[in-house]
Amino acid sequence: MALESSPDQPQPLRVVAQAVKGWIERLGWVWVEGQLIEINRRSGSRTVFLTLRDKLAEVSASVSISPANLDLAGPLREGSTVAVRIRPSYYTPSGRFSFYCDEIRPVGEGRLLAQLEQTKRLLQAEGLFDRVRKQPLPFLPRSVGLITGANSAAERDVVENARRRWPAVRIETRNTLVQGPQAAEEIIRALRQLDNIAAVEVIVIARGGGSLEDLLPFSDEGLIRAVAGCRTPVVSAIGHETDQPILDLVADVRASTPTDAARRVVPDVTEELSRVDQARQRAYGAMIKIIDRQQEFLSTLRSRPVLAEPTASFDLRYEQLDTLRQRGQRAIRHLLASESNTITHTLARVRAMSPKATLDRGYSILVDDQDRTVTSITAVADGASMTAHLADGRLLATVTGRRPDQHHQLDE
Repeated sequence: MALESSPDQPQPLRVVAQAVKGWIERLGWVWVEGQLIEINRRSGSRTVFLTLRDKLAEVSASVSISPANLDLAGPLREGSTVAVRIRPSYYTPSGRFSFYCDEIRPVGEGRLLAQLEQTKRLLQAEGLFDRVRKQPLPFLPRSVGLITGANSAAERDVVENARRRWPAVRIETRNTLVQGPQAAEEIIRALRQLDNIAAVEVIVIARGGGSLEDLLPFSDEGLIRAVAGCRTPVVSAIGHETDQPILDLVADVRASTPTDAARRVVPDVTEELSRVDQARQRAYGAMIKIIDRQQEFLSTLRSRPVLAEPTASFDLRYEQLDTLRQRGQRAIRHLLASESNTITHTLARVRAMSPKATLDRGYSILVDDQDRTVTSITAVADGASMTAHLADGRLLATVTGRRPDQHHQLDE
């Protein structure tokens, strides 16, 4: 219903604003399809602003949504086609018109990407992409398993490049569908067959490039789990560098192309021969250095005096022994001379104290008939027999008289 107004009776702005708000919000919730051309996510903000554009006409609109509702839709990028549930809103204080969105869903390729992202998050939460699960590739596998389309460019790239690098390589090929609803099942069956062959030490799953829909079998959850449980290392060589199905994340090695897969699974015989030659030259050089060092060591030993003149050390030791012997003899003679002098002096002192020395000086020892030394004239009587001991013999004497010394002292 139109509002009645005139220049003399204008309507208040608030009345008009409320009327506009009522007219706009009467539309209610509606699903709209459009192309997402801008995502404005501000740090710390509770609102994300989107810009939608019609796919055919030059019509665009600003849409606001909460970060939680936006994240529920999975990863969205600018250019994706989406379906949004919006409600028109009119903000009366500023007169601003906008759309509020409470649900957003990707459409077409965007829907596929969202589904793949959900599958990827589920498998990642189970740890199937962990680096600790990755197996190293063998240096030179006895046999290489190859799963690819029959007569495909991917098969030709892997086989020709592998044999060019290592002509003797053995390749066990299993041709399967590589797109369509039955492809994942056939690839799983071929994978299990090759995994049960003991000689197969690495398995390559290869396919050329393609659209997102074409590569869907290589993101199949059943195939991903089969690769995760495979005992044989698996190399993923799907599409080109920009293509990345989920198989790339669970495989032990991701090759950018089938040609790159051939380079990773077998060594280059030319490079290996060059490395062997380099190793041989390094070993030869190291051996020559060791021989030179040992030769120099032997020359040094040979030039030492003990080896140049073996008896020189004996001569030196003989001279040292002779010097020690002479020093010992001198020490013994000196010791004997010293002891001889000591004995001579001691003997002289002993002889000086001996009665014989007194007799030699002209003295005599007088004893009575009982061999008692007579030291006084009163000790004998007249007529007593006496014996005088002299230096050269004895004299027998008889006491005929006594004459006392006036000083009671003998003359020495």
